[in-house]
Amino acid sequence: MHDDRTLVEARLRRVLDERIRPAVYPESVPLRVAVWHAPGEPVPVAQGLAAEPSPIEVGARWGAPWGTSWFTVTGTVPEAWAGRTVEALLDLGFDENMPGFQCEGLVYRPDGTPVKGLNPRNQWVRVAAPAAGGEEVRLHVEAASNPVVLDYHPFRPTPLGDLATAGREPQYTLTRMDLAVLDETVWQLVLDLEVLGELMAELPEDSARRHDILRAVDRALDAVDLQDVNATADGARERLAAVLATPAVPSAHRISAVGHAHIDSAWLWPLRETVRKVARTTSNMTALLDDEPDFVFAMSQAQQWAWVKEHRPEVWARVKKAVAGGRFVPAGGMWVESDTNMPGSEAMARQFVHGKRFFLDEFGIENEEAWLPDTFGFAAGLPQIIRAAGSKWLLTQKISWSRTNRFPHHTFQWEGIDGTRIFTHFPPVDTYNCSMKGAEIAHAARNFRDKGRARHSLAPTGWGDGGGGTTREMVAKAARLRDLEGSATVAWETPAAFFAKAEAEYPDPPVWVGELYLELHRATLTSQAKTKQGNRRSEHLLYEAELWAATAAVRAGFRYPYEDLDRIWKTVLLHQFHDILPGSSIAWVHREARATYERVAAELEGIVGAAQRALAGEGDTPLVFNAAPHPRAGVPAGGAATARTEGATTLRARPDGGHVLDNGLLRIEIDARGLVVSARDLAAGRETIAPGAAANLLQLHADFPNMWDAWDVDEFYRNTVTDLTDADAVTAGEDGASVRVVRSFGASRVTQVLALPPGERRLVLDTEVDWHETEKFLKLAFPLDLHAERYASETQFGHFHRPTHTNTSWEAAKFEACNHRFVHLEEPGWGVAVVNDSTYGHDVTRTVRTQGDRGTTTTVRVSLLRAPRFPDPETDQGVHRFRHALVPGAGIADAVREGWRINLPERRATGAGAVSPLVTVDDPAVVVTAVKLADDGSGDVVVRFHEAHGGRATATLDLGFPVADHTVTDLLERPAGEDGPPARAGDRITVRLRPFELMTLRLRRA
Repeated sequence: MHDDRTLVEARLRRVLDERIRPAVYPESVPLRVAVWHAPGEPVPVAQGLAAEPSPIEVGARWGAPWGTSWFTVTGTVPEAWAGRTVEALLDLGFDENMPGFQCEGLVYRPDGTPVKGLNPRNQWVRVAAPAAGGEEVRLHVEAASNPVVLDYHPFRPTPLGDLATAGREPQYTLTRMDLAVLDETVWQLVLDLEVLGELMAELPEDSARRHDILRAVDRALDAVDLQDVNATADGARERLAAVLATPAVPSAHRISAVGHAHIDSAWLWPLRETVRKVARTTSNMTALLDDEPDFVFAMSQAQQWAWVKEHRPEVWARVKKAVAGGRFVPAGGMWVESDTNMPGSEAMARQFVHGKRFFLDEFGIENEEAWLPDTFGFAAGLPQIIRAAGSKWLLTQKISWSRTNRFPHHTFQWEGIDGTRIFTHFPPVDTYNCSMKGAEIAHAARNFRDKGRARHSLAPTGWGDGGGGTTREMVAKAARLRDLEGSATVAWETPAAFFAKAEAEYPDPPVWVGELYLELHRATLTSQAKTKQGNRRSEHLLYEAELWAATAAVRAGFRYPYEDLDRIWKTVLLHQFHDILPGSSIAWVHREARATYERVAAELEGIVGAAQRALAGEGDTPLVFNAAPHPRAGVPAGGAATARTEGATTLRARPDGGHVLDNGLLRIEIDARGLVVSARDLAAGRETIAPGAAANLLQLHADFPNMWDAWDVDEFYRNTVTDLTDADAVTAGEDGASVRVVRSFGASRVTQVLALPPGERRLVLDTEVDWHETEKFLKLAFPLDLHAERYASETQFGHFHRPTHTNTSWEAAKFEACNHRFVHLEEPGWGVAVVNDSTYGHDVTRTVRTQGDRGTTTTVRVSLLRAPRFPDPETDQGVHRFRHALVPGAGIADAVREGWRINLPERRATGAGAVSPLVTVDDPAVVVTAVKLADDGSGDVVVRFHEAHGGRATATLDLGFPVADHTVTDLLERPAGEDGPPARAGDRITVRLRPFELMTLRLRRA
C-alpha cells in the first residue's frame, strides 16, 4: 500500500483551519457597543453598571495601561434563530497565543449577576439554548486593559510595569462583538478531529493504531462537504465513532486531571488586579461546573478565596454553592503559594495555619496536600512543617525546570531534616497549564519515571493567571481520552482522590533526602533587596509582638491584639508569594510592598512598645528587653533586666596602615584598604582569614543571564569579577570600637562601619550601599582558613548541610543557595559563622593554596545586590543597609545564637524592675520560635520550639505562670501527638526531642 500519511495529515490541518473551525459559528450579526472608561482605579460593579457609556465601533482602539473600561453590548436574536443555540462572541482584542498576559473581562447581566470571564481562549457567552426569536440581549463587560509586559520579545526593559511610567496610549483594538449561532455538531467534530489528529501524531509511524486513525480521518474528511460543512458534519462524526470507541490497553498510564488555574497573587500585575483575575476565573469555573457534570476544579491560596469573599460577594455565593457540591475544591491549605526557601520557621508554619484554618472555618474542609506547582525549590525543613500542620502530601511541577540534572522520580517520599517523610508527586506532564493536547498526554505517559512500579500521575488542567482556567474544549477532549486506545486514560479527580490512589499503589516509593533544589531562578534569593528586608524584619517584629503581648497579657492584664496580629500575619504571608518575596514582580508590586512593610513595622512597633510599657511599669531602673531565645548580658531570653557590661574594646593604629580592634577575645586587623586581613581568635590562638587573603571584600560581577533577568543568575557570571579594594577613606570610629570605610565604584558608593563589641566574639559589619549600577551583582566575601567539605546554612526549624566541593553535577549546580540567619563552617573543634540580618543568597567555594602551607581556603560570599532590568527596569536602585557579623571560633550553637541576636537587637527602657519570662529553657539547643496566646481567644499560652543543633536534646521548660494543663498540639493548636504530653512537675515540663524536632505546647493557665 502506498504511504499517503503526510498527505492526509496535511489535509486534516487545512480543512480544520479553513473550513471546519469557521463553521462552528455559521451565522452572526453585530451587536451594538458602548463604553465608559473609568477615570482611575477600578470602580465597584454597581458604579460601572450605572455609568453612562458612549458608542464605540469594532476596530476602535481602547484601554490605557492598567485602565478599566465598561462595555455595554446590546442586540436582538433574529427570528430565524429561534430554537437554536446562540452565543455572544466578545473579542476585546485578544491574542490567543498569550492566555493570561493581556486584557481580560468579566461579563455581567444588567442586575449585576456575574456570568463568566472573557479571556483569549474563552471569548463566548451563552445567550440562550434554545433561543427565542426577537429576544433582547444586554450584557456588560468590565474589561481590564492590563498591558502585555512579557511578550514575544521577552525580558526587554519596559515602563509598563508601573502606573506611574506606563503612559496613557490605548493598548487594544476592539475586534469582534457579535451574536452568533453555535453549531454544536460542528464543534464536536472539531474536538473529534483534534483529539485523533493529536493522538495520531504521537503514535509510532509503523503503529497499526496510527494507520487505523489515519484511514478513519481520511474517510471523515471525504464526508465533509467543504461548501456545506454544517449539513455534513454529523456524517463525518459517524465515520470517526469506531476509532474513538476503541478502549485503551489495560497497561495504559492513568492521568488524574484536575481543573486548575494557577493565578500568581502578584507578578506582571499588581495585587489589586489579582483580585479581579480570581473573580473572572472563579466565575468561569462555576459556570463550567454547571455545564459539565464530570468536571472537577481545584483552587489553592486561601488569600484568593478571601479576596473573592471580600470584594466580589456575588461571585462568592456561586463559589460556596459549588464547593458544597464537592467539585469546586479548596486545595493546598496555605495562605498563598509562597516561596519556601526564604520564609522563616514561624512564617512557613503560619502559611499552613492561616490557609487551613480559612478552609476549615468557611467550608469545614481540611486539606491533606500542599499544592505548590510553581514555587522555586523547596527547603529541607518543609516536610516537618507540612506534617505538623496535619497534611501528608506535596505536589509541585517546578523542579522539571531544572537546567542541569533531571530529577530521578515523579512519585517519591521526600525526607526533611528531622526525618519526616512526605509523599510527593511531580506531574510528568511537565506543566501546570495542561490543555489536554495529545502531545501533553503522550509526554506524561512517556516521561513518567516510575513505570513498572506505579501507573498514576496528575495533570493540572487549565489556563492560569488571566487565562480563565479550564475551557469547555479541554473538558470535551478529556471525555474522549477517558478510555482511548493509544493514549493514557484521563479522568477528572480531586487532588485528594489522586493522592490516595497513588499512595495505595506505590506503598514503598524511593526516598529523596534534603532540599528540593531548583537548578534555575537562583537570583530570586537576592533581587529586590528591600522586599526581602521587609520580610525578614516583619517576621521578627511579629515574633516580638506576640512574645511581649502574651507576656504582658499574663503578667499585667494587657489586651492581647488578636485581630491585629491575625491581619498583619496575613499581610506578611501574602507578600511571601513566590513572585513577591523572590523579587520577580513588576515595579508596581515592589513599590507597594515597600510601603506595606513600612506600615507593618510601624504597627508592630506600636504593639511591642505598648506591651513593654505595660510590663516595665513606672520607675527609673534601666532595663533591656531581650526577645532572642538565648540569654545575653545577664538578661534572660524572653524577659527584661538590667544588662551587664563586660570587657572593653581598644582601637589602635596598624603599623602598615589601617587599624587594629581588640577586645581580649578577638583581634581584628583592618588594612589601609578597609579590608580585614586578620581576625584572630585569641583564646584558640587561631587565625580566621586565609593567608594572603582579605575579608570584607566587596566583589562586583557582570550579571546578564540568558533569560529570566530578575530570576536567574547564570554560572558564567563568575567569569569576570572586579575586587573593590580602593577606599576613599578608612577612619577610626569616634566610639573607639569601630572603623569606618568609604569606597566608590561606578556610579555607586559604599559606607561601612566595622565594629567589635566589648565582651563579644563577633565582628559586626554595617554596610550602606547607594546603588546605581545596571546588570551587576555585588557580593561580600570572607575567605576563611578552614578545611571543610560541607557547611551548614539555616533553614526552617534547623539547618541543612551542603558540600563545598563540586564532585558531581548536582553539587556544581548549587552555585547559589539559600540561608536564613547564618552560614556555618567548621573543622573539628573550631568553626566560623557568618550571620546576617536580611540577606538570603550566598555561595561557598574552596581552593587549595599552592604556596606556603598548602592549606585549604574556604570562601563564604554573601549576595548583597543585583540590578536586572526586567520586569522592573529600576530594580534595587537607591540606598540599602545590611548588617552582617563574622563569628570566629563558632560552633553550631554559637551560629544559632548569633543569628537570632543580629535579627533581634535588644530594646532599652526604664521601669519598675525586671520582667521574668513566661518560659525559660535550660538547654540552648532547644530554641523557642513562638510564645503567644492561643488563636481561639481562650487565653491559653502557646509555646513552639525545636531542637536547633542537630542532636538529641532533653530540656526542662520552666513556666513563669501557674499551669492547669498542658497539651502537645499541631500547628493549628489542636491536640496532637501519639505519645501523650511530656512529663510535668508543677510548672516544669521536661521534653525530649530528636534532632531538629519541632514541638508545640498549649498551656492552660490555672
